[in-house]
Amino acid sequence: MKLYVVPTPVGNLEDITLRALKVLKEVDIILAEDTRQTKKLLDHFQIQKQLFAHHKFNEHKTVEVITEKLKSGLKIALVSDGGTPGISDPGHILISACIKENINVECLPGATAFVPALVNSGFATDEFVFFGFLPHKKGRQTKLKEIALESKTVILYESPFRVLKLLEELQIHIGNERKISTSREISKMFEETNRGSAAELIEHFKKKAPKGEFVVVIEQK
Repeated sequence: MKLYVVPTPVGNLEDITLRALKVLKEVDIILAEDTRQTKKLLDHFQIQKQLFAHHKFNEHKTVEVITEKLKSGLKIALVSDGGTPGISDPGHILISACIKENINVECLPGATAFVPALVNSGFATDEFVFFGFLPHKKGRQTKLKEIALESKTVILYESPFRVLKLLEELQIHIGNERKISTSREISKMFEETNRGSAAELIEHFKKKAPKGEFVVVIEQK
């Protein structure tokens, strides 16, 4: 019995590892954040497997069923729509439950959107803090104040619908002295990185509407 945590490409499907493909072919069941999205990946590599939905809306309810399947001897892979499960995606609850039940968990190395965005920013990579997605309402201002005080490189995730708002908030909290790098559509055809002050990036995205998922990296103090 083993749960395999399998990173999947954040963009180009060819970014998947040979080991990830081997595991996906060998497991009995694949848990997918969005079964339709995962089926596209499996079809591309001609893999036919039983898929079960495992996402933020049902993960609390399905954990017990999944752990029982694992204890029965099944091998199960957990994937997200893109990147490594558990990193701003479902996975942590199931992994914690498996550890408590003495079920083997193996996380394969692979794609995570923030790593290429961090390296591409040109900012210090020896120490950094990952905040993921900020809360939309409750606790958001507290997090922004934490970011303003943080001396290390800071990494955030943001949707195209809120990235302009985030930059405007960052301008208030950190000013325009610390540079910011925004990377979108990592590993896809229209991948793009823009660097500058909060004010410069706000001006840019007011002229060019943001598209795609964003990784926002803030320069160290």
